[in-house]
Amino acid sequence: MSIWNEALDTIKPYRVASHKIWTVDPAERGGILKLDWNEAAVPPSPLVRQRIAEAIAQDDFFHLYPATHNESLMAALSAYTKLPEENIQYFGGSDSLHEYIARVYLKEGDRVLTLWPSYDNFRLTAESTGAKMFFADLTQDFTFDEDAFFLRIDTVKPRLVYICNPNNPTGTLLPQSLIRRLLERYPGVCFVLDEAYTEFAGVSAAELVREFSNLLITRTLSKAFGLANVRFGYLLASRANIRTIDKIRNPKNISTLTQVAAQAALEDSAYMLDYVETVRMAREYFTRSVNEGRLHDFLHAFESHGNYVLLRCRTPEIKEMLLKFWEENSIFVRNVTQSASLESCIRVTIGNGAQMERVLTVASLAFFG
Repeated sequence: MSIWNEALDTIKPYRVASHKIWTVDPAERGGILKLDWNEAAVPPSPLVRQRIAEAIAQDDFFHLYPATHNESLMAALSAYTKLPEENIQYFGGSDSLHEYIARVYLKEGDRVLTLWPSYDNFRLTAESTGAKMFFADLTQDFTFDEDAFFLRIDTVKPRLVYICNPNNPTGTLLPQSLIRRLLERYPGVCFVLDEAYTEFAGVSAAELVREFSNLLITRTLSKAFGLANVRFGYLLASRANIRTIDKIRNPKNISTLTQVAAQAALEDSAYMLDYVETVRMAREYFTRSVNEGRLHDFLHAFESHGNYVLLRCRTPEIKEMLLKFWEENSIFVRNVTQSASLESCIRVTIGNGAQMERVLTVASLAFFG
């Protein structure tokens, strides 16, 4: 008999993509185009580096625990989200926040429904509590079928519904009017709306947390703000939900370095917005180049509202060939495998125009020599 939770014996792990960049000498990393984890393709605001340098120069930086309630950081989050501080709480990354949500809102045997295919780590987090996963599939072309989704909720009767919006990896965006209808129709269901890529879509359901107690919005500074390595996420929710999750939140688990970096990035949101516009332009260029150029005979790029584009190859064999060729040319993209509908698909993180031109040039070499 095992001494661990035996439910873990049957759980499918979350498979991360290759992280070979950390096996490469730092001096050589500049030649690698890392487009597999949807990180920012450029460093964060220079203000982040400046504030961190100032912080680590303090004598008490390393040996004291971090602040457990950073008032200036909360004020920055409130200013950015345009919500009162009572509707906000921050965590050591949105993945950590998802774990807290699972602990607070799920118990063994609860049913969880997720729009699918989507971010697979939340599936693992929910299953680790003993909850049972159910899936509401997008169409074959990764569009959203509203009637089918409502029917799926009615059939499954979930305790919690997880929606990544924009959805990762498909780029699908659900309108805010639909989010409102879901909250109104199912007041007893907890809706977790993952807005990790909201800046690239330009829309958010944040204002709805003032009105609905069954909505939890999770966000991160890993994507548009370029802070993936410092791990910072935050929750937008009703005052009652914030107070409840605070009962088990460990407030000393968000390092001073993380807090300083997050506040600096939020205070220079203009830098982030410039980067987001760069990504949007590169995303449109990349999508158009694939669908209207010579690559169209082999690939199709789906419309996306995130900092990534999902490609469908004509065959699984073409997918494997292209993945291998890109890697041989120091371009790493994501082999998405969490759903049968993704069998021939590749997700490519979008950087700036020059970076995407390199991706397209190497792809053309793979097919045309």
